[in-house]
Amino acid sequence: MTKVIVSPSLLAADPMCFGDEIRSVEKAGADWHHVDVMDGHFVPNLTYGLPFVAALKKVATLPLDVHIMVSNPDVVALDYVKAGADRVTFHVEAAVHAHRLTQAIRSAGAKAGVALNPGTPVEAVLPLIEDVDSIMFMSVNPGYGGQQFIRQTVERIKRVSDSLRALSLDKSVLIEVDGGINAKTGAEVVAAGANVLVAGTFIFGASDRSQPIRQLQRLGS
Repeated sequence: MTKVIVSPSLLAADPMCFGDEIRSVEKAGADWHHVDVMDGHFVPNLTYGLPFVAALKKVATLPLDVHIMVSNPDVVALDYVKAGADRVTFHVEAAVHAHRLTQAIRSAGAKAGVALNPGTPVEAVLPLIEDVDSIMFMSVNPGYGGQQFIRQTVERIKRVSDSLRALSLDKSVLIEVDGGINAKTGAEVVAAGANVLVAGTFIFGASDRSQPIRQLQRLGS
């Protein structure tokens, strides 16, 4: 049985009520908080930065799963650890020295993750899988919430899951999926080997947020 970790994406929360939104999903049984940092360069949208992460850390009781979609992760990643990120995931497409960056994040006391966009070959992360805590698959093109799930993601997850299993890393390296996740797509990616699901609209759009959270968590049973 695979434990499925659910990380609600604050991108879909009401920006005027972040404190209440955080408490709502924590009460509903979430495992982590997913924070999408976008710089308007690596992706077209512009969202949260260091002050926001620091403010979240003061009210959140769950780990902050910070996904930095920025053009200069080598420069700013450790600043997010200092601000309170428990996990920092950067994009392999943007990092200059990806291996060095994973080591630096871990040395600073956070978990290190590497993400790849839908159009990036999975081979780009294979040299790093022994040095990361998680691998994130973008199942939509990054930048905006509410997009449709890209079906080729399922096969991409299987390929990396098989590589992790071959190296006996399947118990220590998490596979995270971000984009278009609901009960149906969640079941497909969990079957392929994923064990962390990022969901925004599916959770924050529900009147009873405990229902979609439990629904996703139960996919591992």
